[in-house]
Amino acid sequence: MSETPLILDHVFGHEARQGGRIYLTQPVAGGPLIDYTWAQVLDQSRRMAAHLQAQGIPRGARVAILSKNCAHFIMAELAIWLGGYTTVAIFPTETAETVRYVLEHSEASLLFVGKLDAWPQQQPGVPAGLPCIALPLAPAAAATVLATWDALVAATPPLPGRPARAADELAMIIYTSGSTGLPKGVMIDFGAHTRAAEGIARDTRERVGADTESRMLSYLPLAHSFERSWVAAASLVDGGTRIYFAESIDTFLQDLQRARPTLFISVPRLWLKFQQGVFAKMPPAKLERLLRVPLLGRVVARKVLAGLGLDAVLQAGSGSAPIPPELIAWYRRLGLQLFEGYAMTEDSSYSHSSRHGFAEPGWVGVPLPGVQVRLSEGGEILIKSPGQFCGYYKDAALTAASFTADGFFHTGDLGERRADGMLRITGRAKELFKTAKGKYVAPAPIENLLNAHPMVELSLVSGVGQPAAFALVVLAEQLRPQQADPAVRQRVQAEMAQLLARVNAQLPEHEKLRLLVVAREPWSIENGLLTPTMKLRRARIEAAIAPQVPAWYAAGTTVHWQ
Repeated sequence: MSETPLILDHVFGHEARQGGRIYLTQPVAGGPLIDYTWAQVLDQSRRMAAHLQAQGIPRGARVAILSKNCAHFIMAELAIWLGGYTTVAIFPTETAETVRYVLEHSEASLLFVGKLDAWPQQQPGVPAGLPCIALPLAPAAAATVLATWDALVAATPPLPGRPARAADELAMIIYTSGSTGLPKGVMIDFGAHTRAAEGIARDTRERVGADTESRMLSYLPLAHSFERSWVAAASLVDGGTRIYFAESIDTFLQDLQRARPTLFISVPRLWLKFQQGVFAKMPPAKLERLLRVPLLGRVVARKVLAGLGLDAVLQAGSGSAPIPPELIAWYRRLGLQLFEGYAMTEDSSYSHSSRHGFAEPGWVGVPLPGVQVRLSEGGEILIKSPGQFCGYYKDAALTAASFTADGFFHTGDLGERRADGMLRITGRAKELFKTAKGKYVAPAPIENLLNAHPMVELSLVSGVGQPAAFALVVLAEQLRPQQADPAVRQRVQAEMAQLLARVNAQLPEHEKLRLLVVAREPWSIENGLLTPTMKLRRARIEAAIAPQVPAWYAAGTTVHWQ
């Protein structure tokens, strides 16, 4: 291994030293689990890399993957890297229009089609003539008409040796899910990807112990930087982490209980849904009473975590969006070490993390080793990370505008820093809006206060040009089917009025909410109101409700039903 190893050097080391160790565990619908050792993973990846080279695809060309998380997603990426190419992963929930845009914009030379729920709707987005290969869990509609991974691997001898990639070669282009406009192609080279992966692997090992058997469940989209860096890349460097995959939404709890992860990362919306699932079985007040009882409280907390499949977790993390501080505190009361982090695609998700001693809810922690941070005069967070991207694909002007003269990235997020290095996110510059009072409102902190309520799954604060801000809330999943029940509606109405008063008591005068509206339908990836990483598509939601807003203000009441 060279003095400054890259990610493939780590992988070759695992192949040589622990080829028989299980690395990936894949559930198959209606069938047994399939375990893949390091040797098996590399054998398949080397064979596919040799096949790609035999097609005459030039070095550095882009090869795309459209698939949900599965063992062969990681094998396909390794094959792409071994062959000398650059990965372009597409979110498995994207529309045909976005699939086509990414494939054409990246000039992809080939597409791996994997585990998908909506392939018939996405297939029209694949340009005619683009070579495609079906991964083992691809839909039957794809596997019966495309060349298959298994057949090609069986027919191709493995690529030998240790194919080298340079630090400045592109490892991947990550197309951001984009809450507005078309996705941008974030270019990550092997040097940045490796340094981020090494930093994450070191950080997690320090938290859980050098010799602890590490298990993770991979279920957040591998097309996204968060899962790609903190699960896939970190495990490729660490070598001692076993990755389990989730079969489906319906089997998620079973998959989680099978894996019994020691490391578990999620996004705020799912942490909220886990909590609401607990509350659906035991009212919050009753659980709180039980947790306060000595000895019994510990037993109850352990049982709750075991029911979620999280009782073996030594370290839990939340990222991708702000999480209500009250939610972090609730999990910690159960004994789960839940820490918040902060990063973005442009720094390979390697920026800030909470840790023991720097774990105050509401703050996202301190810089990870090697990360530099400062605030601009306007309060914008500026970051220089070892995982820094090298630019936006085919957009030199945007790349130039995204950096300061001395190489710090403009995050677009607003924040405050303490003397001890702790960082708090106070809002996103582009999300700030002015009411008729002429003062800016930052929606994210207010949404966090609303989201902490057990009846609320998601919220959006808006009110551009209105006399005061307002909030739109999506009710918790277990409440939504009961909205037509007059008794339930009355209870929700009363709770929302109290929530509005409680939140307003914590806000300055210019940020106080005039009214709160209960959304008729949930926001989802499927209806286009959430991004594939579950961020709000604010502009779309605001456009959808715009015709109703004047009537809400004119009514003069504080709680409305859409």
